Amino acid sequence: MGRGKLRIYLGAAPGVGKTYAMLSEAHRRVERGTDVIVGFVEHHGRPRTEVMLHGLELLPRREREYRGTAFTEMDVDAVLERAPAVVLVDELAHTNVPGSRNAKRWQDVEELLKAGIDV
Repeated sequence: MGRGKLRIYLGAAPGVGKTYAMLSEAHRRVERGTDVIVGFVEHHGRPRTEVMLHGLELLPRREREYRGTAFTEMDVDAVLERAPAVVLVDELAHTNVPGSRNAKRWQDVEELLKAGIDV
């Protein structure tokens, strides 16, 4: 199996539709029969974006505690075990909670790509 392919949605500011566009593409791929899952998507309370998650397989997040507060992060092990053709991952620049597998989400994505999963 070769290296996965990375597709990045860019926008000039928050709320311009990057996540929405990614979710729209995911629905198109599912309709064509591609095995797509949501590894980590943040809808930021935007109702139209939240509705776009309906009908897509959502992988449960891994909960981590840091300084007495619970946080959720993408469960890289669960994605690797599930081994979809495509996984959706939002906010690549995110800093993971200390104690996570990797310091940054882009490092999580790099592992998925090395495993042959498209992101």
